[in-house]
Amino acid sequence: MQIILVSRHLKAARTITIMPRHVLMVFAAFFILVLSSSALISWLSVHFRLPIVENLMLSLQQQESRKVHDYLSNNLQLMATRLGELQAKVLQLDSLGERLSGLAGDKPPTPAAKAKDAQGGPFLPAPLSTEALQQEINRLAAVVETKTDELSFLEARLLEKRVKDRLLPTTLPVKDAFFGSPFGYRQDPIAGLRAMHEGIDFIAPPGTPIVAAADGVIVSAEYHPEFGNMVDIDHGAGLTSRYAHMSRLDVETGRMVKGGERIGALGNTGRSTGPHLHFEVRMLGVAQNPALFLKQGQEFAQIKHR
Repeated sequence: MQIILVSRHLKAARTITIMPRHVLMVFAAFFILVLSSSALISWLSVHFRLPIVENLMLSLQQQESRKVHDYLSNNLQLMATRLGELQAKVLQLDSLGERLSGLAGDKPPTPAAKAKDAQGGPFLPAPLSTEALQQEINRLAAVVETKTDELSFLEARLLEKRVKDRLLPTTLPVKDAFFGSPFGYRQDPIAGLRAMHEGIDFIAPPGTPIVAAADGVIVSAEYHPEFGNMVDIDHGAGLTSRYAHMSRLDVETGRMVKGGERIGALGNTGRSTGPHLHFEVRMLGVAQNPALFLKQGQEFAQIKHR
């Protein structure tokens, strides 16, 4: 860039050439001047404690302190709220755990009460610090996690118990029946010799409804030369039940039945001397005493004895 200077005091026009380095030098000098002036004013303000600058610095400090205080207050309030929520959650989990334990049949052990020394005095609440609040929150969070695991275990136990109760043959297969031959050795009613009776007999009029003793799947519903019209039900885990000498079969093989559902009618078919139901319970093919299972139900007391 060239600048031409023309003046009456000059005999001839003068030309000034401005190079880019000259412009950079001017800007650098200006920047240095501004920084020097700012540093000088700051030094004078601090050294001589000028009121305007001192008030400005005090205002900035107060604003910063207020921001820090608000931040801490909000955090403490949030932490206190979280602490209260966790404490309420622990109480709810304790109450729910006790109810589930009762339903599952597992009573939680009651801790022995520990004698405390005599104490007293006025109540002077001691507010928790941020660190103490965080520690208490962490502790209660761990307690909640432990309680949740315990409740999950109780829930599984309760579900297992309910399934087990539904699959155990505890329902009387015949209502309003008389108790006949028990499980064990007896004199065979036809051969007259000592023989093993692998079930129990229920005596009732012909046509009396027969129901499944528990939930299961029909694995056999057919005529047997000795058992007559017979139904076998698989209850799972190797547990089966058998219903023999029926006059009619109301189910077919492969069908699922529920405990108390009708499967046929009482009769006198097969190797039998009169109308009755022969009821068996087997575990892995081995005959068990059905009375041990029926006694776990609420209907066993209804059995009539002659």
